[in-house]
Amino acid sequence: MKKIAFSFVLLLFACSDKKPTYQQLEKESFSQQATTTKASLRQLQKEYTLTGKVIANPEVTIDHSPLVSGVIIRSYYSIGDHVRKGQAMVDIRSTELSGLQSELTIAKRNLVSTEALYQSGMATERELVEARSTLSKKEADLSLYGENIGGGIFSIKAPASGYVTQKAGSAGSTVSAGGESLFSISDLSSVWVVANVYATNLQHVYQGQSAQITTIAYPGKVFNGKIDFLSPVFDPEDKALKARIILPNSDLKLKPEMPVTVKLIFGATRELVAIRSDAVIFDNNNYFVVVKGKDFEIRQITLHDHHDGFTYISNGLQPEEEVVMENQLLIFSELKRELE
Repeated sequence: MKKIAFSFVLLLFACSDKKPTYQQLEKESFSQQATTTKASLRQLQKEYTLTGKVIANPEVTIDHSPLVSGVIIRSYYSIGDHVRKGQAMVDIRSTELSGLQSELTIAKRNLVSTEALYQSGMATERELVEARSTLSKKEADLSLYGENIGGGIFSIKAPASGYVTQKAGSAGSTVSAGGESLFSISDLSSVWVVANVYATNLQHVYQGQSAQITTIAYPGKVFNGKIDFLSPVFDPEDKALKARIILPNSDLKLKPEMPVTVKLIFGATRELVAIRSDAVIFDNNNYFVVVKGKDFEIRQITLHDHHDGFTYISNGLQPEEEVVMENQLLIFSELKRELE
């Protein structure tokens, strides 16, 4: 009888030894798997992103249109080449060079005559200035054309040092006096960024506004500038206003026609609770996070904005609360299942 009673007591002790439930084990596993991050207060500024491109600065670009008609015999340059002032650009065959030389001779005679008339009071100072200006222009024009090297062939020289940003025509092409520009030479030590400003963004864009320019050619590199000019007229093709930003470019990293992204910041700075965007869960048209305290908790949040990998929250989360950012979907699904 004593033996039976002792066995019964042992059985009672065995039954009273509680083991962890499945749910407890699962939550312990969650704690081991979950990587958390703390919500924090971050500064937020409103911004707009525009598309644009780099162009050569027209103020330091020289377009050369031929002063004579003829046929291109040979070209010595390509787009992107660096050329020096006086360097031969193309050889042209033309019978019109003598005409330019005759115009120069006439301009010289006209200046001598005007000076004499001015001395005698029969010509005005303005007429004298115009005569001198005409002669200077004719001399400058003719200085770009080399001597006849035979058969009516002569060279057209570069009017300035810089980079070739436009080329028209090749060997065998005909050119017309005063016609299409034969080539363009630009000083690329400064360039323009031209951004498209659409009507929906116009109210937030203004002259003098700070701008941050980036390009996929240089990941992580930011070029800082300001809007120097905002066109008052919409471009009929792009349906947008053009905003101009002048940037120094001594290292020549920015190339003409390079696509860029322009970020404009406006409005007052605001401080909001923020977390890494990876931690946010979208479910049934609402946003949630999994908060880790004593236990795991699903928390619905109200989003204010997204910026640079962070989500800014206007309601539902406090600074310093721990939010799960790895395996949060697994934990969210299990907690949701328990609530159903």
